[in-house]
Amino acid sequence: DSDLSMRTLSTPSPALIFPPNSPGFQNGRASSTSSSSVTGETVAMVHSPPPTRLTHPLIRLASKHQKEQANIDRLPDHSMIQIFSFLPTNQLCRCAHVCRRWYNLAWDPRLWRTIRLTGETINVDRALKVLTRRLCQDTPNVCLMLETVIVSGCRRLTDRGLYTIAQCCPELRRLEVSGCYNISNEAIFDVVSLCPNLEHLDVSGCSKVTCISLTREASIKLSPLHGKQISIRYLDMTDCFVLEDEGLHTIAVHCTQLTHLYLRRCVRITDEGLRYLMIYCTSIKELSVSDCRFVSDFGMREIAKLESRLRYLSIAHCGRITDVGIRYIAKYCSKLRYLNARGCEGITDHGVEYLAKNCTKLKSLDIGKCPLVSDTGLEFLALNCFNLKRLSLKSCESITGQGLQIVAANCFDLQMLNVQDCDVSVDALRFVKRHCKRCIIEHTNPAFF
Repeated sequence: DSDLSMRTLSTPSPALIFPPNSPGFQNGRASSTSSSSVTGETVAMVHSPPPTRLTHPLIRLASKHQKEQANIDRLPDHSMIQIFSFLPTNQLCRCAHVCRRWYNLAWDPRLWRTIRLTGETINVDRALKVLTRRLCQDTPNVCLMLETVIVSGCRRLTDRGLYTIAQCCPELRRLEVSGCYNISNEAIFDVVSLCPNLEHLDVSGCSKVTCISLTREASIKLSPLHGKQISIRYLDMTDCFVLEDEGLHTIAVHCTQLTHLYLRRCVRITDEGLRYLMIYCTSIKELSVSDCRFVSDFGMREIAKLESRLRYLSIAHCGRITDVGIRYIAKYCSKLRYLNARGCEGITDHGVEYLAKNCTKLKSLDIGKCPLVSDTGLEFLALNCFNLKRLSLKSCESITGQGLQIVAANCFDLQMLNVQDCDVSVDALRFVKRHCKRCIIEHTNPAFF
């Protein structure tokens, strides 16, 4: 087993993937902390498949009685793989050191459809290189099984790590690099150009990313309609502060299949950028432009062109939006299910009336910090939106207990009600609780509990 010919079958050390005193790197739903004693910067280690006997120092020899009660070696391979599927990646690498059988099972392709890295200190570029090299062992230079890479919050991720993914993982469908502020446009362009099946991209908090496009080389090889070649449907660019209208135009031209787009706190976006977006991306179902302070009623007129396709819209803290913009949305987007208009102080009872009468299937509404909305607006909601499940009225100064009682008497399915910092009586809150038994009430009235 220690023959040099076996050295080519290498296993990444758990210490490389999961250095001490850092968050876990997991391949599944759970994460755990490492017990590795390696200090300083972690390095790649090459291991041959272990011998058949359990010689790993972390494996305690069971007593004869324990072996008779539960011998894990008696489980069939498919059961072992099912068990391994619940292990975080660092533990999966440890399992590969136990014995030859576990080595083969731990590297079953079905266990490596997802790579998840977390932690600010981990050398993520090195970890991705080692892992992809091992996963490409049976298909040289190409990792066909890997579909999801999540490296959110790994601040040491650089363009080099993304180049590794782009070159080795052509079947990649989901990439999340939120909070990785060292990556640039060029690395993202490489990924979308070399991974044609990529559908889900999260670059939130990546302050250097200004647009999404194919590389120049990829554009030359494709037809003039190459924009349709990027298959991204879900794009999150929250906190990409340098994104401007021109960059949004480029995204719209290349990502025509977008259905979910989040532009929260992209503060340079204006109504003109939304106009570009609606020309090319006509399939958008969910859109967020929260905290985009230059978006106004004219932008709402553009968004309304999505018509019945739009189901989710967030315009929170867009202070230039008034009843006029809400009327555009209400008139054309009749199948809207979710609207977040918190902090849009120009919205009044008239805007709520338009919304309630036209978007009768509304399930979630946030009109907190809209001081011009009163009980009159709530009455329109109660008499038209019977399916309402979530309602936030936080800091609505004109709301009283009477309006809440009307809502509770008509919207029996209400599950969440936020009336923090509202002047409502204890009796009104109790009335809501009696009529909407499943409703969770968030309030600031110390007398109600």
